Amino acid sequence: MLAGKHILLIIGGGIAAFKSLDLIRRLRERGAQVTPVLTRAGEEFVTPLSVSALAGNKIYRDLFDLGDEAEMGHIQLSRVADLVLVAPATADLMAKMATGLAQDLASTLLLATDTPVMIAPAMNVRMWDHPATQRNLTQLRGDGIHVVGPNEGDMACGEHGPGRMSEPLEIVAAVEAHFAQGPLKGRRILVTSGPTHEPIDPVRYIANRSSGAQGTAIARALAALGAEVVFVTGPAEIPPPDGVSVIRVQTAQQMKEAAEAALPVDAGVFAAAVADWRVSATDRKLKKSKDGLPVLEFAENPDILRTISQRDADRPALVVGFAAETNDVIENATAKRLRKGCDWIVANDVSPATGIMGGAENAVTLITDAGAEEWPRMSKDAVAQELAARIAAHITG
Repeated sequence: MLAGKHILLIIGGGIAAFKSLDLIRRLRERGAQVTPVLTRAGEEFVTPLSVSALAGNKIYRDLFDLGDEAEMGHIQLSRVADLVLVAPATADLMAKMATGLAQDLASTLLLATDTPVMIAPAMNVRMWDHPATQRNLTQLRGDGIHVVGPNEGDMACGEHGPGRMSEPLEIVAAVEAHFAQGPLKGRRILVTSGPTHEPIDPVRYIANRSSGAQGTAIARALAALGAEVVFVTGPAEIPPPDGVSVIRVQTAQQMKEAAEAALPVDAGVFAAAVADWRVSATDRKLKKSKDGLPVLEFAENPDILRTISQRDADRPALVVGFAAETNDVIENATAKRLRKGCDWIVANDVSPATGIMGGAENAVTLITDAGAEEWPRMSKDAVAQELAARIAAHITG
């Protein structure tokens, strides 16, 4: 897949830099040539000798190196690669990219390049969640920068949350997907998937039976057609596919914010089973009481599909919603499409007798302005492949 591809790998300064060593090895296993650029901060975590030895190539470190400038200036270095990959991409590097700073070799290369750029962010969870970082991320995505991760989990600093750099094989899969040829090459598509969990108290929540299998299959099928997929998932049973940018959320509000932050995209597929209501949660566990049952106060969750469908400047060219119904499927789904303002609705019957919710198969009806088209019952992977093909034909035709 990567034979003959030239990757310019910029290694930022963070504990995740140690993963860059395995990343180099994995890229070279697949036939890629790797030219490493190591920042001064990156040298605090990995040595130039280890990076150069694994890459089998000269390492670049200084902007004002007379030998390098005579042999291959930074302008040329930034343009001879097929892909510029930044891993780890620290908050500092992302800020420099978003604001166009050129203070060192890495930031100068990134400003001077006309080659596609992919970043794998890695930082403390609070740095990742900070409004400044999120603004920079939105700017970078708007500039066409491809983003892989970050993942959620335990961090070296002892905290837990989003900010862990994607694993080397996940980054390699994203690189392979970038170079994959297909009708959706160069297109960016948002997919939401899985359930949402709406907390009642610190140990209880409201959820549904969605496994996330259909949304995951759709993301995988779109990536196989060459799309850059932003995959926003609730706490699903099914792990996300390789080669997509994964954003993990818990609640409907978080999913809405993540979906809006992913814009602009060419298409949005909203396959998540979002909870309609949330509870006014307490920070203490509810206890049994002689006074009787606790009273739960409900509030309506944001309507993600309608919010995206009715945006103005950055509305996707194609918005696809899902309607999980237990009765009057076609009628209810048709009304939902008009009410939400989306282009297509994928409707299915999730009555317990069908076995669809949480099962391996699906039977859907695609509802568009042309009417309702019933598809035969088939595997969720087959449904995803058919839907991905329809999406490709629509947005590229």
